[in-house]
Amino acid sequence: MATTDKRHTDIISAAAARTLPGLFQCRALGTPDGLAYRQFNRVRSLWEDFSWQQAARLAARWQRALEREGFPSGERVAIQLNNCLEWVCFDQAALALGLVVVPLYTMDTPTNVAYIVEDAAIRLLVVETAAQWEMLRPYCADAPALKLVVCVNAGPDYQPGSDTMLRTLDEWLGVPGSAAPSVDEAPLANRTDDPHALATIIYTSGTTGRPKGVMLSHHNILWNVEAVLRAVPCYREDMFLSFLPLSHTFERTAGYYLPIMAGSCVAYARSIQELAEDLVTIRPTMFISVPRIFERVYAAVQHGLAKKGSLARRLFDWTVAIGWQRFEAGQGRGRIDMLQRVAWLMLRRLVADKVLARLGGRLRIAVSGGAPLSVTVARTFIGLGLQLLQGYGLTEASPVVSANLPERNIPDSVGPPLPGIEVRIGADDELLVRCPSVMLGYWNCPEETRRVIDAGGWLHTGDQAAIEAGHIFIRGRIKDILVTSTGEKVSPADMEMAITHERCFDMAMIVGEGKPYLAALLVLNRPEWESLAGRLGLDPDDPAALDSARAQQYMLEKVEGLLHAFPGQTRVRKVYLTLEPWSIDNGLLTPTLKLKRREMELRFAKQIRQLYAEHDLPA
Repeated sequence: MATTDKRHTDIISAAAARTLPGLFQCRALGTPDGLAYRQFNRVRSLWEDFSWQQAARLAARWQRALEREGFPSGERVAIQLNNCLEWVCFDQAALALGLVVVPLYTMDTPTNVAYIVEDAAIRLLVVETAAQWEMLRPYCADAPALKLVVCVNAGPDYQPGSDTMLRTLDEWLGVPGSAAPSVDEAPLANRTDDPHALATIIYTSGTTGRPKGVMLSHHNILWNVEAVLRAVPCYREDMFLSFLPLSHTFERTAGYYLPIMAGSCVAYARSIQELAEDLVTIRPTMFISVPRIFERVYAAVQHGLAKKGSLARRLFDWTVAIGWQRFEAGQGRGRIDMLQRVAWLMLRRLVADKVLARLGGRLRIAVSGGAPLSVTVARTFIGLGLQLLQGYGLTEASPVVSANLPERNIPDSVGPPLPGIEVRIGADDELLVRCPSVMLGYWNCPEETRRVIDAGGWLHTGDQAAIEAGHIFIRGRIKDILVTSTGEKVSPADMEMAITHERCFDMAMIVGEGKPYLAALLVLNRPEWESLAGRLGLDPDDPAALDSARAQQYMLEKVEGLLHAFPGQTRVRKVYLTLEPWSIDNGLLTPTLKLKRREMELRFAKQIRQLYAEHDLPA
């Protein structure tokens, strides 16, 4: 890791940038030859580097193509691409022309995409392949505003002229996509200068009902990025590895606009499946993730330790314990003696460095957001020496509200609010937020906007929280609270997280609204089930085995053990077991992999009724 005196702080302020394309333009002019983006070329099988000047000239090509369409300022255009430099080019080109960018999840369902295309009156849509458009066409082709669809990679089945609405990127740009921009090409021209103009509409995942379009201005996002950088330092020498979808506000703000403001480089991961290899190849210094990635690495380490035996387990646990004491001492909450310091020097080389090598081996800061991170997982990585910071935010706040700081890190919390952000606790312990990054409102939903942003400008987050010693502690979701028939209130999210830390459970959902006790719907890990079924004398391929008394009792006891630290009213009395995973494709998960609880309750209504059959009163 580079020493502090060799790192360059080169922040472009929100005031200097004024708008998002203004920020991009300032960066390209200020450090034209600096490394901006790294992307894998699958045709040539190598990683390619792009300077800020090269990226700006590529974006200018997109701008000229967009300009030929003649869309007036304020019109909406959408993008459904995996993370790549083309995503940046389209976004910057559209914003520079005063257009409003609507990002779409690549894994979203065609019906959901069609709803957004029509609701936002999308004029132009950029997709990955012609085959992707073929899936969307039956749902989107008749959208009244949609004029053109551009596919970045046509694919072998593409036939020119077969669809009058579809054009390849090369056709649309008018130049071969592989041709590098020449130095005499005109750079990106910024045609918008109003920082408070609408920049983007981001549709929330929609765990209940239709998604809502969150309207964010240029200033909303720029202010938030600058506030993050005031709390967590970032340098021109930093390398980001981008893999969370850019349609997710967390990645777009912290993993795209923030590196532009700081002058850092972003490398685009090839895919989630290749992420482990990309981490080792790119060796990022900054890593923005959701808890699931850390949980997967943690589970892989635990699985490896189980194979190595008790000595390896004791050595690992000792490393984490001493590492955690070092961390607490560094935070002013404890002390570490000389013997422990010496032991750490040995254990770091033998254990910690080998585990962190899976994350590239030179991470300066890792940030976890988007969902609660398990305390066990957080303490393990911190104990191994990783600077792991948990934060909190929501799309409606552009999105970061709070984050732990390197020198003020309480892993159980989501940190103090960013500089300039006001927070307070409202009715029902709801966290309220007020700051310049709070959204303009919901697209076409003025009543819903008034419900969420009150007359005093406070954003009602829907999250229950407590504020202690200046740090925010998230306790649960107000609308996700279960109230049993005995009057007990239960937050299911923490229970579900505790259950899925066990390797044999891939997914979990707690139910019990209006019922006398709690029950759980559980998706079992297939290899673990096959091994367990053999020990229980059951046929793992027989669906009836999941309903057997032996399987039910074993899994119920396993869940009880995992929830032993929770209050008594959280005891799970019944379980439903399945091997069929819940996914985006089957409509049970949002694009951000959150449970669609209402959809789950409808889909599994029969199974849930059976869990309470002995206790339900006659209709």
